[in-house]
Amino acid sequence: MHLPEGIMLLNWKEILSVSLVLFSVIDILGSIPIIIDLRRKAGHIQSEKATLAAGLIMLLFLFLGESILKLFALDVASFAIAGGLVIFFLGLEMVLGIHIFRNEPGLDTRSTSIVPLAFPLIAGAGTMTTIISLRAEFEQINILVGIVVNLIFVYLVLKTSSWIERKLGQAGADVLRKVFGVILLAIAVKLIKTNLNMG
Repeated sequence: MHLPEGIMLLNWKEILSVSLVLFSVIDILGSIPIIIDLRRKAGHIQSEKATLAAGLIMLLFLFLGESILKLFALDVASFAIAGGLVIFFLGLEMVLGIHIFRNEPGLDTRSTSIVPLAFPLIAGAGTMTTIISLRAEFEQINILVGIVVNLIFVYLVLKTSSWIERKLGQAGADVLRKVFGVILLAIAVKLIKTNLNMG
């Protein structure tokens, strides 16, 4: 009996790597203060709606990202290097506690579950760039599983954000942010090195 090709390509090491990269870039734990603020101002956040919208954006870039690149006559390796630089600066933001290019999104109480929560908070420019960049190094099926893992985690955090904030405290959230910032920096360096060798 032959297993479907997608199942044969499943690699738990790749899935873990992809999941960690996306977890660091999405930084849903670091966004808890913004989520709490949105919940207070809007009165309610639809966790399911926000998660589904963010998932659709991520899947669009996973499956059509290369086609979008071809429109601009770009190859995946070049985009991966650019993506690596974006990830590097995101990591710097997290480690040093500075703001390079991430602006606080404007609030719209009528549609906070989509804007700014699903986009750009969860599936923003950094996430989309990262997904296309990961295509240069990992199998598509493993990236897909990594996206699903993160969406489940995002949903759980949105549902329990108040409880998590109380348990972690500001100091705990800051430590977690810096740890994942260092992981992001290391991944960015590896991504750039790998794709420079391919060029």
